[in-house]
Amino acid sequence: MQKILVINSKGGCGKTTIATNLASYFANDDLSTALLDFDPQGSSIRWLNLRPKSKPEIYGVHVASRQNNTGVTRSFQMRVPTNTEKMIIDAPAGVTGNELRDLIRHVDTILVPVLPSSIDIHAVTRFIEELLVVGKVRQMGLNVAVVANRAKKNTLTYRSLERFLKTLKLPFVTTLRDTQNYVHAAERGIGISEMWDKRSESDKAQWRPLLRWLEDTHPMKRKRQIAR
Repeated sequence: MQKILVINSKGGCGKTTIATNLASYFANDDLSTALLDFDPQGSSIRWLNLRPKSKPEIYGVHVASRQNNTGVTRSFQMRVPTNTEKMIIDAPAGVTGNELRDLIRHVDTILVPVLPSSIDIHAVTRFIEELLVVGKVRQMGLNVAVVANRAKKNTLTYRSLERFLKTLKLPFVTTLRDTQNYVHAAERGIGISEMWDKRSESDKAQWRPLLRWLEDTHPMKRKRQIAR
């Protein structure tokens, strides 16, 4: 199973958009998919409840609603069907310290979405430092990548974000544009990959580098490469 954590300490950066769209893509690729929502707002689960019955099934858990249960371990909260091939975790904002370490301990892949604004760039700088120092993601051998979200490429703020992301010693895998297509998809409980409108083709193309990176860094693929 590939376990993907979508996280940023700052709210409003599009974690749920990334998580739900990944889940819909994997489900449509005939992969058994689970979506775990750690955010108390439950946006991913709300999206899942809107999902048409005609679309491929995604197993959903609102983990945040379970966390008040005393005596329930994090491992139990994160239990998914045994045949699950892709597990996506939509993390809440403001995760730091021990809570961050605990989440990281259960995954092999981390995606950090960031918006093109000076406030978001400052916030993600501090968060990535915490991932590297407190979370010790490199020592743990985790795959970490950054995604620019809701971006308008021909703007000064995007150029500033692009320059910043290229200075990080982390993969900057793709840029997702600012478009109402994601809003329309979310309102229907579907992902961008499930939209039939030709106007969404450029959005689908922007996901391909991220999906290729996830495929290339799959833990089973890495094990096979090491075995050779």
